[in-house]
Amino acid sequence: MDKKGYRFPKDPMGAAIYDFHKNGKAAKLRVFSSQFDEDEIPVEELFRDFESMPYLEKVALELAQGSILDVGAGAGCHSIALGQMGKKALAMDISPLSVQVMRERGVDAVQGDFWDPAFPGKYDTILMLMNGSGIIGRIDNMGRFFERVRGLLKPGGSLLMDSSDLRYLYEEEDGSFAIDLAGDYYGELDYQMQYKSVKGESFDWLYVDFQTLSYYAEQYGFNVELVAEGEHYDYLAKIW
Repeated sequence: MDKKGYRFPKDPMGAAIYDFHKNGKAAKLRVFSSQFDEDEIPVEELFRDFESMPYLEKVALELAQGSILDVGAGAGCHSIALGQMGKKALAMDISPLSVQVMRERGVDAVQGDFWDPAFPGKYDTILMLMNGSGIIGRIDNMGRFFERVRGLLKPGGSLLMDSSDLRYLYEEEDGSFAIDLAGDYYGELDYQMQYKSVKGESFDWLYVDFQTLSYYAEQYGFNVELVAEGEHYDYLAKIW
């Protein structure tokens, strides 16, 4: 327990979700990166209803079918929306406080690590939303990622995942892109979160453009489809 009384001193996301759930408000959930200035995640957005969700998330929820695994479920907004649509989902998150909140909200939730091969079950649909590709971490993890997806999907099942192409951050005035092709992939970021006194460990987070995602998906024997595009270099992909 940290000096503010949180039981999980390395779980800033969970602490923010827990406060909002209990009090209807939360302090800043701060996000740090070595590549960018400090940012913050509006905690109330983690509790949004279906009507308040971005277009890509709505499309993904409508397409989800059968047994559904909601990866990195946070406060459970997607699983709740699926339940309201008459669909059944299992919400998974690595954050113990997030899982506690989801259960209190009536969500079937389990604490687990996507990468843990012992995590049970096979699913018709895997949902990875709110830049779901982030969990991959780095391009070098693509092979491991697709093998893990293969292990979680039932025959005929599919992964619905959204991401963004960060090339717009490198666009010059003449429309060209100043990307160092000899350096690390431009969508590889590092993040660290802090909520009040609760500071998490630094972690890798991947934004991947659709062409690169398609290349790796096909290398590992998957089909991939660009389902929908958002307004700002973001997209929803179906992988099976």
